[in-house]
Amino acid sequence: MIQITYKIIIAKIANSTFKNCRNNKIKKLREILIFALMENPILVEVRRGGILESFHRGAVCVVNASGEIIFELGKSNQICYPRSAMKFVQVLPLIEMGGIEKFGFTQEEIAIMCGSHNGEPEHLRVVRSILKKIDSDESFLGCGSQYPTNKRDADALVRTETKPTAIHNNCSGKHAGMLALCKLLGHDLVGYLNPNHPIQQIILTYVSEMYEYPASKMVCALDGCSAPVYSIPVYHQALCFKNLVDPKQFSLKRQKACGIVVDAISKFPFMVAGSKRYCTDLMEICAPQIIGKTGAEGIFCMSFTEQKLGICIKIDDGKMLPQYNVAQALVEASGLFSIEYLKSLHSYASSDLKNFNQLITGEITVKSELFEAFTSIFKG
Repeated sequence: MIQITYKIIIAKIANSTFKNCRNNKIKKLREILIFALMENPILVEVRRGGILESFHRGAVCVVNASGEIIFELGKSNQICYPRSAMKFVQVLPLIEMGGIEKFGFTQEEIAIMCGSHNGEPEHLRVVRSILKKIDSDESFLGCGSQYPTNKRDADALVRTETKPTAIHNNCSGKHAGMLALCKLLGHDLVGYLNPNHPIQQIILTYVSEMYEYPASKMVCALDGCSAPVYSIPVYHQALCFKNLVDPKQFSLKRQKACGIVVDAISKFPFMVAGSKRYCTDLMEICAPQIIGKTGAEGIFCMSFTEQKLGICIKIDDGKMLPQYNVAQALVEASGLFSIEYLKSLHSYASSDLKNFNQLITGEITVKSELFEAFTSIFKG
């Protein structure tokens, strides 16, 4: 209560003191103060015995074909990293510049270049196929070693005393695509993850164009797989996913490349994630009408392809499950599919929590009333 009162007082002081000030620096300070004091709304609640035990705040931004915000929860100007949700863009240069024609890549291979896979046997097969086609091998993958996501596959390595390698990394498909871009353009494979490497500079140009955000405003950092990743506001992340399914402002080659990405992930969603993963489960049922991609630290981006909508979800505390809760709530609120048709996905929106004895201890649910305005978009 004291904290809330303190914030209200500071906000009122900032507003009344600086509201009519003409000094640009002071006005900017006012904006910063007010922004810092704003809190994103609670999107997901965790209850035990009917009592609120914890919650997850976040931001949701939905843009239409004109780039206008038509639904918003929280701060759409919040800056964060798209993380793996950027993969749909990072593969575009390879496609647009002729990589499919040069190497004969299949849709399945394009899909895994867009994916954060589980490291299941089928995933490893496809990544190895890419490397073979570009006359390279696993030793060039710079993403680092990682155990497969599924316990079954991780245990299989342990039983045979086999250590995981870079190909098991969930980003190995993306990295194979980056190596392919190096081969296509005749650049050295060594140092391909350096932000100043020619292919990373090309990718940065595509990122800036697709997100409609100046590269000069981005902060470059290293992703978990050591590839460059760039800070971008939530609004522009939503805008990018609109552009993926409505790329009419770009060249014909870019439009074709975007179409190839959407088609590949829609037809081979297993390559984007894998068993018991929301990205795959969602697109197996809803693609091509809806496509989506997760990113670490609570990012989930989606496109409603026919409506040409782009969506970005950012969970403040970085937890992964709440992003799926919110994404599925939006899917259900859209009314594009019947509840019966989406039955197998509903547990992502709301589910019981169980203890080690499999007794129900509580539930995790989305604050569904927040999404009523989203429903109205589709009724109009």
